[in-house]
Amino acid sequence: MIRLECDYATGTHPKILQRLAAWNLEENPGYGLDPHCDRARALLRELCQAPDADVHFLVGGTQTNTTVIAAALRPWQGVLCAQTGHINVHESGAIESTGHKVLPIPSSDGKLTAGQIEEACRSYQEDPTAEHTVQPAMVYLSHPTELGTVYTKAELESIHTVTRRWGLTLFLDGARLVYGLAASDLTLPDLARLCDVFYLGGTKAGTLFGEAVVITLDALKPGFRSLIKQRGGMLAKGWLLGVQFEMLLEDGLYKEIGRQAVEQAKLLSNAFQAKGCPLLVPTQSNLLFPILPDRVLPTLGEKYSWSFWSKPDPDHTAVRFCTSWSTRDEDLQALIQDLEAL
Repeated sequence: MIRLECDYATGTHPKILQRLAAWNLEENPGYGLDPHCDRARALLRELCQAPDADVHFLVGGTQTNTTVIAAALRPWQGVLCAQTGHINVHESGAIESTGHKVLPIPSSDGKLTAGQIEEACRSYQEDPTAEHTVQPAMVYLSHPTELGTVYTKAELESIHTVTRRWGLTLFLDGARLVYGLAASDLTLPDLARLCDVFYLGGTKAGTLFGEAVVITLDALKPGFRSLIKQRGGMLAKGWLLGVQFEMLLEDGLYKEIGRQAVEQAKLLSNAFQAKGCPLLVPTQSNLLFPILPDRVLPTLGEKYSWSFWSKPDPDHTAVRFCTSWSTRDEDLQALIQDLEAL
């Protein structure tokens, strides 16, 4: 079975595995207070051109989202996100479990616009019963989105302007950020300048596990390590995270991983379209969503895996394919040949 349903089906990039093996018996202090985490923090600050940023390492994405959002919001406040946002549809109410409400906004492409955020804030302000409702106080974006779409620098700058005008915290989920960077004109320095907090994901980008949170908003920095501990996100063997992010960042490995996967996704996307299969949304990053006739699914399913996404009509299914650091060109060519033979 060739697994293309997600971008975390394999272990870790060979270069990272070699580095872990090399340092396996080295003794380090725990909880991220080791030289490897220190160096990874320094590398990320340098890449972001943000020397004053706080950098923290957590284990997984949902854990990171709940910790960041709990740190930023007061008890009566909530977080705006696209209706398809990960925190709204795929985290089992994790944000609500922190005592905060997700405030979804309709979106056809997974993205929020500055205008939608402006309208949500204005509606709250003008509501005569506002004190009885949840106050929007944070904006949650992901780059790429759940639909694989990406933000442009101009779009993020517009969103940044609106969040500043309304006093909202701007949080960008970067679980797939290496692919978002490869697919857009946004850079790490742009994110550090425009976002209050964001993270560079490792779990879906070649590490065994791990997410690197970058905090630029001073108000979010105090006590964040204590909240990580309280939320169960502080890894005792924190040096494992440091070693992995050192390797991911030091020689541009994250760029190589992102570029390869985006190129492969576009190649596969073109093959589906050449076969007459439309796309649910244009392919921009490492996620693609072809709409397939139901009659071909059993045949393709004998060799390839994908994720169900939606039913646009009774006879067709939109599915999600993912490419990643470990996607092999020969596997994609095999799928393309099998598509041509259908």
